[in-house]
Amino acid sequence: MSTPYMVSSSAPVATASATRLLQSAIAACLGLMIVGFVGFSHIEIVHNAAHDTRHANAFPCH
Repeated sequence: MSTPYMVSSSAPVATASATRLLQSAIAACLGLMIVGFVGFSHIEIVHNAAHDTRHANAFPCH
C-alpha cells in the first residue's frame, strides 16, 4: 500500500503575490507619469483636454 504524499506548494502563492505587487507598482508609475505629463504640459491642447475632463467628472481642479 502506498501513502499519498501531500505536496504543499507555497511558490505559486509567492509568485502570484509578487506578480500583483509588480503590476501595481508599474500601474502606479504609469499613472504618475501621465498625471505629471498632463499637469506640467506646455501643450495647450493636452492641458485643456485634461481640464475639461476634470470638470466633466465633477472633479474640482482650481
